[in-house]
Amino acid sequence: MKLVIVTVVEEFHKDILKLFKAAKIENFSESDIDGYKQGQSNVSATNWFSSLAGSTESTMFFSFTESDKIDALFEAIETFNSKLETNNPIKAIVVPIERFI
Repeated sequence: MKLVIVTVVEEFHKDILKLFKAAKIENFSESDIDGYKQGQSNVSATNWFSSLAGSTESTMFFSFTESDKIDALFEAIETFNSKLETNNPIKAIVVPIERFI
């Protein structure tokens, strides 16, 4: 069992749900997040309380699942990202799980 974490901009929310379904990952969680790119110095001391300045509405998904399903998901994400015309690809990482109950 491994933990897969996926982040997407809000525009691709429905797409990633389809990719999870195609990979047969049926159990997952999601959380709304704000994404930031540091290249343009979006966060500054003078703008401390402005949480929306330079942010992008995004979603983080995570699932504890089997390696073969994660492999299928990664293949689907790579195919999806290869067709994008934006600079916001779906990003995913895998974390091995040492113990679980």
